[in-house]
Amino acid sequence: MRQIILDTETTGLDPLQGDRIIEVAAVELVNLLPTGAVFHRLVDPQRDIPAEATRIHGFTNGDLAGKPRFPEIIAELVAFLGDSPIIAHNAPFDFGFLDAEFRRGGAPPLDRSRMIDSLALAKQRYPGMPNSLDALCRRLGIDNSMRTAHNAILDCRLLAEVYLELMGGKQPGFDLAAALASQRQVIAVQDAIAWTPHPIEPTEAQVAAHTAFLQTKVKDAAWLKQPFAETPRVP
Repeated sequence: MRQIILDTETTGLDPLQGDRIIEVAAVELVNLLPTGAVFHRLVDPQRDIPAEATRIHGFTNGDLAGKPRFPEIIAELVAFLGDSPIIAHNAPFDFGFLDAEFRRGGAPPLDRSRMIDSLALAKQRYPGMPNSLDALCRRLGIDNSMRTAHNAILDCRLLAEVYLELMGGKQPGFDLAAALASQRQVIAVQDAIAWTPHPIEPTEAQVAAHTAFLQTKVKDAAWLKQPFAETPRVP
């Protein structure tokens, strides 16, 4: 099961007002675990970065001078994403910016059916509680001490750990594999043991002694009456 964790950093909050992507990162997951395959690009937004945005992510126009423009990275980004589901925290925000950048670059937008919003998943699991990435890291015991500013590639890696916990905290198939392995071990042990029945047949003297004991110790025994007409036997 291949999935992609994705995050962007931007010049502001609204692509319809001219805000642009300045950083895009994606991390590949297979069966919920990172494979080590990563896409990460800084992008020249072709506009000034407001000071309030710089306070959030730390990037200035000088940091992005000489970086590629977004249309130059679209083909590489699309190839990395493939047709896998895309997980993002507050995914509509990231998809809205990607839609705008793809449109400027003459590329079709990403299919929204591929979008998985980890923020929505967190709200379902922890209703009424803070569910920012930082809040989830604290709640789930994930070390985010290095997150002094927003950073797309770091946020992807933290979100990968958060998403694993939101999905149950373990890799799918582990329980099934363990159960199958245990079953195979039981079958192997059973096959290795030669089961030979050894029935115990009491002697006539033992049966008589047992009957006499029951008649003296158990009064009016139900099994000595009809339809239990046979003499009881020691199992």
